[in-house]
Amino acid sequence: MSDFDRNYATPRTGYRTDQVAIDAGLRAYMIRVYNYMTAGVALTGVLAWLTYQAAGGDAIQIAGGQISGLTPFGQAIFSGPLSIILLLGTLGLVFFMSFRINRLSAGTALTLFFVYAGLLGLALASIFLQYTGASITRVFFISSATFGAMSLYGYTTQRDLTGVGSFMFMGLIGIVIAMLVNMFLHSSGLDWAISVLGVLIFVGLTAYDTQRIKEMYSPMDDGTVAGRKAVMGALSLYLDFINLFLMLLRLFGDRR
Repeated sequence: MSDFDRNYATPRTGYRTDQVAIDAGLRAYMIRVYNYMTAGVALTGVLAWLTYQAAGGDAIQIAGGQISGLTPFGQAIFSGPLSIILLLGTLGLVFFMSFRINRLSAGTALTLFFVYAGLLGLALASIFLQYTGASITRVFFISSATFGAMSLYGYTTQRDLTGVGSFMFMGLIGIVIAMLVNMFLHSSGLDWAISVLGVLIFVGLTAYDTQRIKEMYSPMDDGTVAGRKAVMGALSLYLDFINLFLMLLRLFGDRR
């Protein structure tokens, strides 16, 4: 009987040791994802504010739907062809990374992610024309708290969120179509409904994407594969956060 106990104890100890190593690897992987995502958000925020300052900053005045006080740079980036180039550039970069990620090195993928975050910062400088600085700051912290809570839920829950993710993705397609339609209708009621649904959708996607990113981890991945997964995970969470922030800003931001 004593021999049986000794033989039984050996694989149990080995199992626990392996599980501890896997858990430590998963934590390091998720911390890497969150660090990349946080750095991307910070880069976007800083560049958005610097772009607004370069465009005229506090000298910009908005009255009767007319904007005055813009510098030549501000006129180019807010109303010129550069704004369209930024929009197309950011969209193109996301699609390029998504379809070519398996052929990119981890370093190249991370560089492209930060380039994307920087370009989006230039594009999002326009929110300082629409909303007060105080309300932007307030909504940012609300978004951070909401994102953190839902990401924690997605990481810790034992429930399979695949069905939730599929439903939220269909909802995302729906609100994109609704936003395109509302560009012609200019309905304030539809705009409010889009914002409310958008918040719910990106809250759900945050939890789903966190669980999906967690399940992507494999202790057998080499450095390159793990690096690619970390970058794409960071990109997914980054997009969830930015869109959640913008939807909440539409609801709770104080317009200038």
